[in-house]
Amino acid sequence: MAKAVVFDVGNVLYDWNPRFLYERLTPPGPALDAFLRDVATKEWHFQHDAGRPFVETSAELCAQYPNHAALIAAWGPRFTEQLGNMLPGMRDLVLELDAAGVPLYAITNFSGEFWPPFREREADLFDRFRGIIVSGDELLTKPDPAIYSLALDRFGLRAEECVFVDDRADNVAGAQGVGMHAVLFSDSATLRGDLMELGLPL
Repeated sequence: MAKAVVFDVGNVLYDWNPRFLYERLTPPGPALDAFLRDVATKEWHFQHDAGRPFVETSAELCAQYPNHAALIAAWGPRFTEQLGNMLPGMRDLVLELDAAGVPLYAITNFSGEFWPPFREREADLFDRFRGIIVSGDELLTKPDPAIYSLALDRFGLRAEECVFVDDRADNVAGAQGVGMHAVLFSDSATLRGDLMELGLPL
């Protein structure tokens, strides 16, 4: 039976899409599609989650694509604008778990630079969490088993009493590999059912 819930953040709690920012900076269309597909890619961004400073990654990318330098430069300082609202039903689910006294935690692949302003923006929600592991601060990323073990050790949790929620199958498998219950997120209604099956008070 699970007693605590460990959430991913991007695409589980909040909708993350670089278009939320870049459609404010350049007209939607083929040029923007190409920029996000070929230049400022999610694969390039993963370096930030792994702990590389934006000043380094942006300088490298600007040298490679100097005609996109202004757009590249906006990625870091305005990263919070890439994160939209909470996904449907997720705020209610988190608040219900919190009201029932279920300990809430998070393990997120997130830049240590970009996290503080987002955490501040969403303080009303994240103040309810007892602990959050940010990959960029730890220099560990999901699905490395070490990041799950770090969370268990730091927060004094037993793997078999935790359920981890993530939108990526490889991250779910990583949590299962250290003995945690883990579910693949699709939507809040399905997650609610998954958590109830694991004995959580919903």
